[in-house]
Amino acid sequence: MFDSPVILIALVVLLALSFDFINGFHDTANSIATSISTKALPPWGAIILSAVMNFLGAMLFTGVAKTIGGKIADPLNLDHGMYIVAAALISGIVWNLITWYYGIPSSSSHALIGSLAGAVIAAAGFEAVNFKGFFTIIEALIVSPLIAFSTGYIIMLLIRIIFKNAHPAKINRRFRFLQIFTAAFQAFCHGTNDAQKSMGIITFALVAGGLQSDLEVPFWVKVSCALAMAMGTSVGGWKIIKTVGTQIIKLEPSNGFAADIGSALIIILATLFKLPVSTTHVISSSIMGVGTAKRISAVKWNTAEKIVLAWMITLPVTIIFACLTYWVISIILKI
Repeated sequence: MFDSPVILIALVVLLALSFDFINGFHDTANSIATSISTKALPPWGAIILSAVMNFLGAMLFTGVAKTIGGKIADPLNLDHGMYIVAAALISGIVWNLITWYYGIPSSSSHALIGSLAGAVIAAAGFEAVNFKGFFTIIEALIVSPLIAFSTGYIIMLLIRIIFKNAHPAKINRRFRFLQIFTAAFQAFCHGTNDAQKSMGIITFALVAGGLQSDLEVPFWVKVSCALAMAMGTSVGGWKIIKTVGTQIIKLEPSNGFAADIGSALIIILATLFKLPVSTTHVISSSIMGVGTAKRISAVKWNTAEKIVLAWMITLPVTIIFACLTYWVISIILKI
């Protein structure tokens, strides 16, 4: 039954769309947390806005999808490529659900990339992994939070200097209004980067299964991934919204604006350079930078430490998860 390419690709697409759906309420929660916590937008208004903007962002770009689909391993030179992708997606889904359950804003990007590398290693050995491409992606994932922290810090510092003599109530009202637009921009940027990861993994599977010869993302893949992420967004990841929106710093409208615009700029630049980054890392780091610009003690560093720890363990844990998942699949199906 599972030897049929049609059945296999249907299974992979279902898993990829499930991953995208979970990513929608897992990672997109980060992009609207600030606007909800400062009351710039009511919760369901923020979710609807985010779902629409995520869909639009996902439909307009494909560069990151091609990076995911071709830089970690060559799908044309892998045996059992469909099973590799299935194992990677199962691993990524399990890790996302575990971290969502505990309200930990971990990285879906790290989870997917670690899982794909782990499944490839289990199936074809370390030599099958394109480590140059793999480390290029990892570098972007590591550097982007540092840049986001600095950007959030600088933007907040400028706001404090420019508006130091302004009336607090009036400034809060203005920035609360501006947050509607920065939340929309943030969600759009999230769609341009995160939805493409599932597009890339489906395209990888299509090439590995001999159903297409290049890494060009089919239109139906773009639409289905964009819809899955938008639908996931509409569910809302309330536990993660609470962590990001209230447990890193006490957010005010000016802080939320600074964090939103800083992180959105980093994400859209990464998309233009065709690099997958973690919106979780970028947004959380931007919030930490904004809090530090107010004063170092404004950041709840205990929460920050837990988030950073989750970042650090996601990659090795998902590599191991994916290896074990592929081995189980190979034993059950005798491949």
